[in-house]
Amino acid sequence: MLISLSYIFLVGMFLSWLCKKMGLPGLLGMIFTGILLGPYCLGLIDSSLLNISSELRKIALIIILMRAGLNLDLSDLKRVGRPAILMCFVPACFEMAGMILLAPKLLGISLLDAAIMGSVVAAVSPAVIVPKMLQLMDEGYGTKESIPQLILAGASVDDVFVIVMFTAFLGLAQGESVNILSFVNIPLSILTGIICGALLGKGFAIFFKKNHMRDTVKILILLSVAFILVTLEDALPIPFSGLIAIMFMGIFLQRNHSVASKRLSVKFNKLWVGAEVLLFVLVGACVNISYALKAGVMAILLIFGVLLFRMLGVFICLLKTSLTKSERLFCMIAYCPKATVQAAIGSVPLAAGLGCGQIVLTVAVLSILITAPLGAFLIEHTYKKWLKKEQRAY
Repeated sequence: MLISLSYIFLVGMFLSWLCKKMGLPGLLGMIFTGILLGPYCLGLIDSSLLNISSELRKIALIIILMRAGLNLDLSDLKRVGRPAILMCFVPACFEMAGMILLAPKLLGISLLDAAIMGSVVAAVSPAVIVPKMLQLMDEGYGTKESIPQLILAGASVDDVFVIVMFTAFLGLAQGESVNILSFVNIPLSILTGIICGALLGKGFAIFFKKNHMRDTVKILILLSVAFILVTLEDALPIPFSGLIAIMFMGIFLQRNHSVASKRLSVKFNKLWVGAEVLLFVLVGACVNISYALKAGVMAILLIFGVLLFRMLGVFICLLKTSLTKSERLFCMIAYCPKATVQAAIGSVPLAAGLGCGQIVLTVAVLSILITAPLGAFLIEHTYKKWLKKEQRAY
């Protein structure tokens, strides 16, 4: 395992640096590292590491969501209002609808298979989006209009909604009846996650004010509690979103103890340097490139087609806002990258023995390979041109 980790970090950082030198997103190099070192190519990543790949990717996601929470101001979210709520589910619904309309014609699959495929592909990637939006917030681009905050908030809830839809469609394909309670679970899991995160964040703010300790110890405490929250998501008898709880724990810690939250944000940013490499290399290791090569032109056209539906959904969310055309276009582009959810659930229909399993996995793989680097590239090369930079007083 140790030699595998050394390959992951050394090759991942080198190819990331190489991509940046060529004007490409660094994560493209990391994903390619995973493909190259993974079990479907050179096989240099130890199986013991691949067996815990999903847990390691979740740790990396926890780190970046915690940092996002520590940098999000609730007043910014309140200022955004209606569009922030709509962004949580409308673009994903449009993308799933696009898949149901297009996939049967382009790939010759049934409507139910298309719905399963749509629910796999529709989830946006917090792992790609959150770091980019935090970069924008650090540099002051679009912050006056709360654009990064809007996209951050939507991305964190989008995944919860899509995974519940995926579970419902998968159950239908396996002959189960769809329980209306499974859809009621969406707002309930979000609400319980927010309440739990808010209480913990406020509690930690009080605790850290009264008890002096090193920031490193605070980080360890917060991460340990975050791991418990994610574990509780599957263990609790009530609907609960651990990832939303983690982000709101950071938000309320920042709200009630801003001095500590600024220092902790810097620490989490340093942790993200290594976590980012691990996350995207392991995402790449899940990619079987032979599936992508078999997909053909129709699968690629399908991915771009459903992305247009998603962008239309974002456009509708932003109607009657004060955003300019270029700002709206930026939001439409920034809300497209896929990676983590597709890597996590793309193979589930195949493992469940469904006839559509192979093609669903193929399209999931392609969606990562196309949208993650393309989305990151377009965000990087448009935000300075299309968003206004807030002039800050120092």
